[in-house]
Amino acid sequence: MSIADTASTAEAVVDEVLSAVVADRTVLEEVTAGILARGHVLLEDVPGTGKTLTARSLATALGLKFSRIQFTPDLMPSDVTGSYVFEEETGEFHFTPGPVFANVVLADEINRAPPKTQSALLEAMEERQVTVDGETHDLPDPFVVIATQNPVEQEGTFELPEAQRDRFMIKTSLGYPDADGTRELIDRRADRDRPDPTVEPIVDRETVRELQRVPEAVTVEGPVRDYIGAVCRATRTDGRVDVGVSPRGVQRLFEVSRARAVLEGRDYVVPDDVAHIAAPALAHRLVLTPEASVDGVSRRTVVDAVLDDVEVPAMEPPSAEQ
Repeated sequence: MSIADTASTAEAVVDEVLSAVVADRTVLEEVTAGILARGHVLLEDVPGTGKTLTARSLATALGLKFSRIQFTPDLMPSDVTGSYVFEEETGEFHFTPGPVFANVVLADEINRAPPKTQSALLEAMEERQVTVDGETHDLPDPFVVIATQNPVEQEGTFELPEAQRDRFMIKTSLGYPDADGTRELIDRRADRDRPDPTVEPIVDRETVRELQRVPEAVTVEGPVRDYIGAVCRATRTDGRVDVGVSPRGVQRLFEVSRARAVLEGRDYVVPDDVAHIAAPALAHRLVLTPEASVDGVSRRTVVDAVLDDVEVPAMEPPSAEQ
């Protein structure tokens, strides 16, 4: 599939999702870039902003199998991965897949489950497989986890450890709609006789796999590669940061920058692609110092400051011969 076809297809998917969800287009493009780059997405928002509807709508528009896991304090790892069940008729155990065996898995309110259950997603997210009773089972391809968490009502929740946050390629927020968006939300509901809006499939599973291969062919010139490295290294030397971007984070920024270029219809990455996607790709990976946390410094503020400080390379489009 060509870059132009991929860009137009991704735009059609975003348009279809926006027909059901009142949200900032930029946010949905960030999520789409994460999916194109084979990454996972973390949505942090207060209740009622459309996180579940967004995840379900994306899965439908992409023609992918969707499952939802409601994370609760009593959720067990086997409730996520599946388990072996004894079958009396045959006298044998057979594996019953859990809800993680879907193309798009919504891990709803992931911070409400205990760490042991949260960690059940780690192998699935990184290795795209699960191991149950010593047996390894491959997950479907494509496989995307869209996790949500509520930043309020933290009593009884379990904050995601740094190791798990680092496995999300993108962290973003839908936020509240503005005045026009709020009116549109009301108008849409008034024009429907059902509470839930409908979304039509734009592509199918095989097409999504093709779309995810396209960013691999995107050119990233040496100066842009150095820029990506410089931005990530600068987070480690900022005085407000205890732990900066990991090597995994460097790779993920590289990957999602290529996906961002594809969405813009280019077969090469420019520094603006990196800067545009840096905050959702890097901010959640930072561990701030206690002093910075007390002062109310946000991780995105740190990333924005780093982008201001790091010199942006001058770029020319790659030649046709390259």
